[in-house]
Amino acid sequence: MREKNINFDQIIDRRNTCSLKYDFAEKMGMPNNLLPLWVADMDFKTSSFIEEALEKQVKHGIYGYSDGQEEYFLAVEKWMKERFDWPVDRSWLIKTPGVVFALAMAVKAFTSVGEGVLIQPPVYYPFKEVIEENGRRMISNTLYLGQDNRYQIDFEDFEKKIISEKIRLFFLCNPHNPVGRVWSREELLRIGEICLKHQVIIVSDEIHADFVFQGKHQVFAALKKEFSEIAITCTAPSKTFNLAGLQISNIFIANPERRKAFRQQMAASGYSQVNVMGLIACQAAYQDGESWYKAMLTYVNANIEYVKDFLEKELSVVKMVDHQGTYLLWLDFRGLKLSVPELEDLIINKAGLWLDGGCMFGECGAGFQRINVACPRSVLQEALMRIKKAVADCQS
Repeated sequence: MREKNINFDQIIDRRNTCSLKYDFAEKMGMPNNLLPLWVADMDFKTSSFIEEALEKQVKHGIYGYSDGQEEYFLAVEKWMKERFDWPVDRSWLIKTPGVVFALAMAVKAFTSVGEGVLIQPPVYYPFKEVIEENGRRMISNTLYLGQDNRYQIDFEDFEKKIISEKIRLFFLCNPHNPVGRVWSREELLRIGEICLKHQVIIVSDEIHADFVFQGKHQVFAALKKEFSEIAITCTAPSKTFNLAGLQISNIFIANPERRKAFRQQMAASGYSQVNVMGLIACQAAYQDGESWYKAMLTYVNANIEYVKDFLEKELSVVKMVDHQGTYLLWLDFRGLKLSVPELEDLIINKAGLWLDGGCMFGECGAGFQRINVACPRSVLQEALMRIKKAVADCQS
């Protein structure tokens, strides 16, 4: 059997499908007529093998309590080994409805109310939410944009914050959302050694690990056995195969005591079995989705190159931060010298686009916008032409 869903130029109408991206603009305080390239799901049909597996389950007609069988773990194990050279143990695996849920469980399991949790803004905004909504303090080790047009870690500040704020938990984002960094082996080793020295647990959000266009993704926990003892590794098929709505993530915790503490928090939350459709989709993705994944990755990479080329030739006042991973690009509008409200007005009201404003990811994101390029090329072209026209009108 061949993969059927590889026409990524096809525009699929997602309106009136309960799509967060397309059907909830008014409820979220946005105009209804915007072209949305914000939330991180793709406008592509998933693999036909996943579709067929789900159809088979639907036709069975009974959707009771479910859990993964042997085949499920073997599929996950195979994907992790073949893509990242990371042999995982069955006992490490905890299935959750999502990575953000896992972040919240880690906050509850490994910190107390009032303690600080370290993050590296500008970063995925739920990091801040799960920290502060659980009564902890968000501590920032702010990334900085280097001369090479890539974000870098201030390691001196990183260790200083760990010491001064008595940090016991750190959220690592790799590949980093939204700045697109794929942290190098050397950077990860340095992070790990500092955290080992100060007995800091690392929650490593690696949900975008399958989207690496420069360099190589390195699973943090695989770098050293000592690192695996302090790591909670968060993975999922949801970004890779466009399955976010099916709510399935695979969390790996090698240390038995920390795994027990994590499970206790899950039990306290009232959560047990995951979504049966998520189980079926994840297994089918990792077993049979390779050809779809490779074709999709090639298409998304071409979209990234298209944006880079367009900005350089047609809109040089807007810069694209050097992009290594994820399908979410970090665009620098600071050359326009607009205030945050003025930039939002330009994007929303003048360009008619719905992107993610940079301040959503931290105050250091002011002047930036995040754009999702996992969409048909024609949609991306339209979005960029709208930005070009809005900028031209702004400058005239």
